[in-house]
Amino acid sequence: MATTYRSQRVGDVAVFYREAGPADAPVVLLLHGFPSASHMFRDLIPELAGRYRVIAPDMPGFGNTVAPPRGAFPYTFDALARVIDGFTQALGLERYALYVFDYGAPVGFRLALAHPRRITALVTQNGNAYAEGLSDAWAPWRAYWADPTPENREACRASLAPEVIRTEQYLHGTEAARVSPDGYTLDIAYLARPGADEIQLDLILDYRSNLALYPAFQDYFRTHRPPLLAIWGRNDPHFLPAGAEAYRRDLPEAEVRLLDTGHFALETHAAEIGAAMRDFLARNRDHGRRT
Repeated sequence: MATTYRSQRVGDVAVFYREAGPADAPVVLLLHGFPSASHMFRDLIPELAGRYRVIAPDMPGFGNTVAPPRGAFPYTFDALARVIDGFTQALGLERYALYVFDYGAPVGFRLALAHPRRITALVTQNGNAYAEGLSDAWAPWRAYWADPTPENREACRASLAPEVIRTEQYLHGTEAARVSPDGYTLDIAYLARPGADEIQLDLILDYRSNLALYPAFQDYFRTHRPPLLAIWGRNDPHFLPAGAEAYRRDLPEAEVRLLDTGHFALETHAAEIGAAMRDFLARNRDHGRRT
């Protein structure tokens, strides 16, 4: 199935998105993370498009989505979720499975809180909802959350450095020869655009709002019992395997798979993740159909 590339206006944001698969097939919504965009799904989309309508938007501040500049748009996770919610409604997506990664997890879980009956299943790939999933590498961000001084903001700027993106985000814990340079080269280019760094630093500060919502996310899991597959790069320096295992606390039937790779697991394991998703989604296609 060929992938198409379109833009959908949501208020003052033009959301760029990739789409593939039959128009009448069940929908899978793919939500990317930091510091990437929908291009991170370039190898996963063909794995799913034979059976599903696969849609992958770029969030405001990322990729090819066109949003107002900082100061004219609130770069917060609540705002990102509102835009993606509006995007799903503009496309008429009444029910969909969610694949959430990194920043996509708190955005996607906000959608689930707002519209629980729309969610048919959850796939979380290094997308966290539990305190034990956060490693000690978050220390500079935690310091900024606790005391948002200019000095602490500057300390977080190291997270945006090209070499950090290449080595920590993409190559750490992987077989480096299997990681194409395409992904991190494009991410680095996006972050080099004027003003992109300050937008990302705003989102780093607002990430603390996601931790405040962890109890609400967990209550959603217990109350609505969505089928959940946690498929995780076990060597991620930021999101620990304990974060994947923790889903079973609120969803005892959650399926957890740990892969021998790092944060951007799709760079090395797209075929394995695609096969696991096809099996998981096929077994859970009727969830919530009568609610």
